Amino acid sequence: MKRVSLTFRLSMMFVCAVVAVLVVAGFTFDAFSRHHFKALDRQAMTEKLESIRQIMDGEAGSAAPSEVVLQLQALLGAHQELSASITTMGGKTFFATSNAVGHPSTSSGDLGNDMWEWTAGGHVYRGMKAQVHLANEAEPMTAWLNLDITRHMHFVETLRWWLVIGLAISALISAGLGWLVARSGLKPVAQVTQVAASMSAGSLKERIPMDSVPRELELLVTSFNAMLARLEESFARLSNFSADIAHELRTPISSLRTHTEVILTRKRAPEDYEENLYSNLEDLNRLSSIIDGMLFLAKSDNGLVLPAKGKVELRSVVEKLFEYYQLLADDTGLKLQAYGDGAVYGDVTMLDRVISNLLSNALRYAPPDSTISVKIEPYGRMINLSVVNPGEEIASEHLPRLFDRFYRVDPARREGATNNAGLGLAIVKSLVDVHEGKVGCVSIDGHTTFIISLPAWPVDYE
Repeated sequence: MKRVSLTFRLSMMFVCAVVAVLVVAGFTFDAFSRHHFKALDRQAMTEKLESIRQIMDGEAGSAAPSEVVLQLQALLGAHQELSASITTMGGKTFFATSNAVGHPSTSSGDLGNDMWEWTAGGHVYRGMKAQVHLANEAEPMTAWLNLDITRHMHFVETLRWWLVIGLAISALISAGLGWLVARSGLKPVAQVTQVAASMSAGSLKERIPMDSVPRELELLVTSFNAMLARLEESFARLSNFSADIAHELRTPISSLRTHTEVILTRKRAPEDYEENLYSNLEDLNRLSSIIDGMLFLAKSDNGLVLPAKGKVELRSVVEKLFEYYQLLADDTGLKLQAYGDGAVYGDVTMLDRVISNLLSNALRYAPPDSTISVKIEPYGRMINLSVVNPGEEIASEHLPRLFDRFYRVDPARREGATNNAGLGLAIVKSLVDVHEGKVGCVSIDGHTTFIISLPAWPVDYE
């Protein structure tokens, strides 16, 4: 089934609304017209019947039968559409106009007990009857009034046809107006379509102006502009990320090529070849570290890193890592101290990697003969673990981006580092995120503190 355009749908809805209003208005006007003419006919015949009573009773003139007939003729003879007849109880006609017509029985066409409507000889009539008394006569008579409403009914029928024709014309006009209104109202949607069709990597800065956008479409256009902003930001980050990857991979690859070219320029002693191989091994290890980190982050971004959660005693993890890093700390005169205790709900292997990366980062930048502290303390339903090391403070503008991939506060300081690819803190954030935790950094008063917050082990599980 072919899909109908939104413009056509809105136009048809507009047409249907207009036609519905016109139909209701037409039926209302038709019913009002019929009621109006009926009320006028009733009023006219009621007044004539009252005048007939006055004449017959002698209130309006002589009570002599001949004079009564003349007065009735003067009263009723001038109306071409009105006919009347007066009959006695025995059926004898006392008075009748020249255009008098037959009248129906009181049992047919009853429209209110005092007025009837019927058709005879191609004409439509309304009639009323009343009992009248002739002066000095004991027996009452029946007066009939018949009104020819053919012209009225013809007018109503003509009016009805004009209403139908007007309805058809109005439907056509409303269809055109509805189409124009729909096109005008959907212009911002067309702008969205145009911007989306012209979107490319070089035009992500383009936005739809909000000046001419209707209120009903503000949310749509605002959401679309926000999506473009997110795409622009993501593309910029992707571009920077690609450049960072190229830079990080270029350095060890260039080093490998240079060392290999130099060693092959001439014959050398076995010790020289061995030294060159060790140097190449360091570069290969760095390449492997970068590739492993990128693979891990790619899996994390796609939800493929799932922790095997259980009870993890953070103090025991920290002390185990202290034993591992103790020799490195002793080389620079650094002291490692741990405070507090707490159990969290997480994966021990992943959390070991998180704390290890933070300790490695602290050992790298802490000045000699200083102390690196790890504090574990409960905070509501969470456990906070803080790694504090003295040293040069990190500027506040760098703090929000510390956990971005390949981001460097001081690129020169890290250039040539074999064990640091700029992914350690990004991996920390990714692992904390899969644990539904939070990670942050504070650098003030000559100390830099990395804080991770993890869900505490529920007491109910004990």
